[in-house]
Amino acid sequence: MDWAERAGQGGGSGWPYDDFSTRQIGPSAADQDEMLAQLGLGSLDELSRQAIPSQIAMTGSLDVPLARNEAAIAARMRELAGLNHPRRAMIGMGYHGTITPAVLRRNVLENPGWYTAYTPYQPEISQGRLEALLTFQTMIAELTGLPIAGSSLLDEPTAVAEAVAMAHRVSRGKRGRVVVGPGLLPQSLAVLHTRMDAIGVEVFPAAHPDDPAALGEAFAVVVQTPTVDGRMHSTDELRALAGAAHDAGALVIAAADPLALALVVPPGQWGADIAVGSTQRFGVPLFYGGPHAGYIAVRDELARQLPGRLVGVSRDAEGAVAYRLALQTREQHIRRDKATSNICTAQVLLAVVAAMYGVHHGPEGLRAMARSIHGRARGLAGVLRAGGFELLSGSFFDTLTVRAPGRARQIVSAARELGVYLRLVDHDLVGISIGEDATDEDLDHVVQAFAGSPQGPAEPWGGLGADLRTDAFMTHPVFTGQHNETRLMRYLRTLQNRDYALDTGMIPLGSCTMKLNPAVALEAMTLPGFADLHPFAPSEDAQGYRILLKELSDWLMAITGYAGCTLQPNSGAAGEFAGLSAIRAYHRSRGEGHRRVCLIPSSAHGTNAASASMAGLQVVVVKSEADGQIDLTDLADKLARHGDTVAVAMVTYPSTHGVFEETITRLCSMVHEAGGQVYVDGANLNALVGLAQPGRAHPNRGCSWGLNPPVSSRLLAM
Repeated sequence: MDWAERAGQGGGSGWPYDDFSTRQIGPSAADQDEMLAQLGLGSLDELSRQAIPSQIAMTGSLDVPLARNEAAIAARMRELAGLNHPRRAMIGMGYHGTITPAVLRRNVLENPGWYTAYTPYQPEISQGRLEALLTFQTMIAELTGLPIAGSSLLDEPTAVAEAVAMAHRVSRGKRGRVVVGPGLLPQSLAVLHTRMDAIGVEVFPAAHPDDPAALGEAFAVVVQTPTVDGRMHSTDELRALAGAAHDAGALVIAAADPLALALVVPPGQWGADIAVGSTQRFGVPLFYGGPHAGYIAVRDELARQLPGRLVGVSRDAEGAVAYRLALQTREQHIRRDKATSNICTAQVLLAVVAAMYGVHHGPEGLRAMARSIHGRARGLAGVLRAGGFELLSGSFFDTLTVRAPGRARQIVSAARELGVYLRLVDHDLVGISIGEDATDEDLDHVVQAFAGSPQGPAEPWGGLGADLRTDAFMTHPVFTGQHNETRLMRYLRTLQNRDYALDTGMIPLGSCTMKLNPAVALEAMTLPGFADLHPFAPSEDAQGYRILLKELSDWLMAITGYAGCTLQPNSGAAGEFAGLSAIRAYHRSRGEGHRRVCLIPSSAHGTNAASASMAGLQVVVVKSEADGQIDLTDLADKLARHGDTVAVAMVTYPSTHGVFEETITRLCSMVHEAGGQVYVDGANLNALVGLAQPGRAHPNRGCSWGLNPPVSSRLLAM
C-alpha cells in the first residue's frame, strides 16, 4: 500500500521534504528561477531544448527505477552489505587484513573536508592535503630507502606497469623486453601484459631473472619481494640480481610489501632503481579489491620520469614554508601525449589514510606490528610442520605456502566454515597470509582446518631470510609526536582547516572530478559487508556486491544507451586506456591492425592524448574553432590525409568549453565512413543524463564511452 498516496503526499516518492534531489541539488527553486530569468527562459525543459541538438535529444524516459529517498537508499545498502559474508581474510595476494583506526575512519575516510576537496592545482587553498601527501611521500621514500616518492598511484598492478613504462622511456625504446621474476602477483602480471602489448614490449617471465640470456635484450627486471607464495629473497640474492641487471644495462624494479620493509633491508639499499607496491595494509579496508593507494619511489636521476603527482616544498611571498605540486611539466595537462603517464589525481584520499596510519603508529609501531605478524607466521609454520605438513619456503614474512597433497580444496573449505579465508593455490597447495587483524582464534581455526584439531605447542620455524634493517626511518617529528588520539585528531583538523573543499564553499570549476559525493553513499562504503571482503573471496560470499555491480551496470547502460559495460577501470584515465584498447582490438579482429591514428581536438583534456599514446596510438590534433567547437574542415582534411590508418576520434561531449556541439552526429558519421571508431569521453556525463544517449545515436557502430564518475566508481560502457 502506498501510504504517501493515501496521505495526499503524492504516490511513490515518499515524503516530499525528504526527496533525494531536494537534499542533494544545491540550487533551490528560487535560485533556478533567477538563473532562468537571466537567460530569458521559462523552464529547465526550455533550457534543455535549446542546449541539446534535436538530432540527439531523447524523446522518451530513461528505463531506470524511480529515485528513492536517503533512508530507503541507506536501507538498501545495508541489505546488500548483509548479503556479503566476509570472513577473516588470510588469502594474501596483495590484499591484507588491516585495522583502520577509528580516528582515521571518522576524521579522514568519512570526512567531507577530505573527500570533497578539488585537485590541488591551487596550492594556496590546498596546503592541508599537500602536507598530508608530502607525509605519504616521506613515509614511502624512507621505507623503501629511495630518495623520491610520488604522491600515490591507482594500485599496485598499475604501479608495476607504470614503473616498467618509465624504465622503457629511460632506455629511449632501444630495448624491447622486461624480465619478470617468479612470484609476481597475478593481477600485476596481467596489467603489465596489457600495458606492454600496447607499445610492443615483450614481457619475459624468467625462473632466473639474473640469467644473461634473459637480460640480453632487457631494459628492466621486475622482482616481487616477498613473492605471491610468500618467499622472501635473501638480501645477497637481491644484490646479485641488481648487479647482474645493471651490468646488462637494465633497471631493477622491486614490488615490495611496505610493512615488511620495517624489518628488512629496503630496495634502495640492495640496488633497486624503482620500488612500487600497495599501501592497502596501512589502514585501508579491503573494499573487495579497491580503491587502494599504490606507491612508487625512485632514484634521484629518475625523478623527471615519475608518473603522477609529486608534492614539493617551497616558500611563499612572506618566506614561510609552503607546499605545491612539483615538476608538473611531466604531467598530462601540460605535456599531453608526451606526458609520463595519463594519471591525474590517483588515490589521494586513500593515500592520506595510509600516511596518517603511519603517523598514528610511527616507525616503532610499524616495526612492532611487523615483528608480531612475522612471529605469528613462524609460530603457525612450526605447528603445521609438527603436524607433518611441508612448507615450500623457510624464508617468509607473513605468508606461508603449505603442501597438502590432494587435500588443498578440502582444507580451504574447512577453513571457510570456521570463518577464515585461505588461498587455494592448486590441488596440492594452500596459501596462508597473516594480517594485522588475525587473532589467536583465527590461527587455531587454520590449524584445525589442516589437522582436524589444534596441536600442542611447537617450536617456531623459519625466518625472514633477508638481512635485518639497521637504519632509522620515518624520523621526521610528524611520525613521532601524534600517537595519542587527541593529538592526531587535532593535527588532522589543523590540516583540514588549511584546505578549501565543498564543505567550506563552492568550487566553480567544471571539471570531470567535481561530482557530488552524497554522505549516504560514502556512509555505505565502510559497512563491514562492503569494507571487509577480500577480492578473491568465494563468489557465494559476495552476492551483495554481485547484485550491486549488476544493477549499476544495467543503469549505466540504460543511461548511455550502450549494450555492454565494465566497472573494471579504476579511474577515468584507466577507462580511456581500456576504451582505446578495446577499439584497437576491434580493428585487429577485422585484420586492420594498421589503424593507429587517434584524432583528438586541440581543446580536449590532456589525459586523452596521454591515454592514446599509452595505447600505442599516434596522436593527430584536430583544430578547434574560436568558440571551442571542433573544426570539421580540418577534421575532413586529417581523415583524408591519414586514410585507412585512422583508428579513432576522441571527443568530449559536451565539450570542455561546455558546448553541446550541433555537429556531433556529422563528426561521428565522418569518422565511421573513414573506417574509424568514436570514443566519447564522459567527463561531462551529468549534463546528458536523461537528455541524450550517445549509444543510441549510432547503434550499429562501435563507439566507446569513458566516464569519470565520483570517488571510486569507474566505468567503461560500449
